[in-house]
Amino acid sequence: MKLAILSKEPKNYTTKRLVEAAKLRGHEVKVLNTLKFALDLEEEAPDLYYRQKHLSNYDAILPRIGVSLTYFGTAVVRQFQQMDVYSPNSADGILNSRDKLRSFQILSKHKIGIPATTFVKDKKDVLPAIERVGGAPVVIKLLEGTQGIGVLLAHTIEMATSIIELLQSQKQNVLIQKFVAESKGKDIRAIVVGDRVIAAMRRVAQGQEFRSNVHRGGHTEMVELDDQYKETAIRAARLMGLAIAGVDMLEGKDGPQIMEINSSPGLEGIEGCTNLDIAGAMIDFIAAKIDFPEIDFKEKLSVSKGYGVNEILIPEGSEYVGKSIKDSGLREKDINALSLHREGMVFPNPKEDKILEAEDRILCFGKTESMKDLIPMKTRKRRKPKTQILTDEDIDKMKDES
Repeated sequence: MKLAILSKEPKNYTTKRLVEAAKLRGHEVKVLNTLKFALDLEEEAPDLYYRQKHLSNYDAILPRIGVSLTYFGTAVVRQFQQMDVYSPNSADGILNSRDKLRSFQILSKHKIGIPATTFVKDKKDVLPAIERVGGAPVVIKLLEGTQGIGVLLAHTIEMATSIIELLQSQKQNVLIQKFVAESKGKDIRAIVVGDRVIAAMRRVAQGQEFRSNVHRGGHTEMVELDDQYKETAIRAARLMGLAIAGVDMLEGKDGPQIMEINSSPGLEGIEGCTNLDIAGAMIDFIAAKIDFPEIDFKEKLSVSKGYGVNEILIPEGSEYVGKSIKDSGLREKDINALSLHREGMVFPNPKEDKILEAEDRILCFGKTESMKDLIPMKTRKRRKPKTQILTDEDIDKMKDES
């Protein structure tokens, strides 16, 4: 896999760990400064330049975009998406999570725990809004902030109204949120990768500080989450449109309460706390998506009757041996190679000039009838007459075998 990590901080702990994990797994990886891209837009030809040179081909990107770069950074991610380069976090997903109001609007439509939250512009609405979330104390949050910056606790209604009016006079947009008293000074950070929580820690504030962020001196402890907390974290990330995320939750008396969803979670605190290779898990997830792009073909299957996924074996003496994928005629039969497996190696999205060899296995998406004709006779007799679409369990098994 050829991977680009989008970051302007190559010496950052998280960036270095991701590079290290990718190299240990034999992947080609580069850190590309998000600000050094130029986006070219032409009819049917979105393109990218990096440091004034045409960007080479990449299989995937991993965005690590800071808050100050949100607009341009998400534009770069969107351009990669338009060029069919895989990103675990979409541009829209990053924007959803980066804007606290937008993220809570999305979550509020679903059965998922969130603190009572309100957003107002007119100062006459401030007092009624505070009462609707349960009265003082209340938490006041700037819409865009990270690491606890722009998060304030107002102990009285008078203090709350003064803070909100001051911030609004500076043209700042703020949320008013219920203070979850039973969770004061502590929260849960869960790292979601795909459909799993791969690590979790509890962060505990020090002294009188109510914000538990590690950057604010909070200490951490490893925690094993129950199914309710895991499911909440996974669903929250999925609703945002993120396959990799840090989900912060308060421990409310009625269960987990989503506090924030981070599309670029830092790894230093949680790797140090848990001693887990979280960077490696992220790289493995991206590589698996490149090898087995099940989301892509599932979308195609939902609108394409008569199409499916199957594995083709190139036997000794086959007419395809020695031919490139381009010259094999597979494309003319409406068959697309998703990945090629050879002697324990995997070639995701193999190039058209890749020469086929005997005993190659090709995971393909295409017309089921065409693929059935390509299954060797001996193999075909052992199979059911009807070509079957692979299930998630089949794909997981193939990943393990490869």
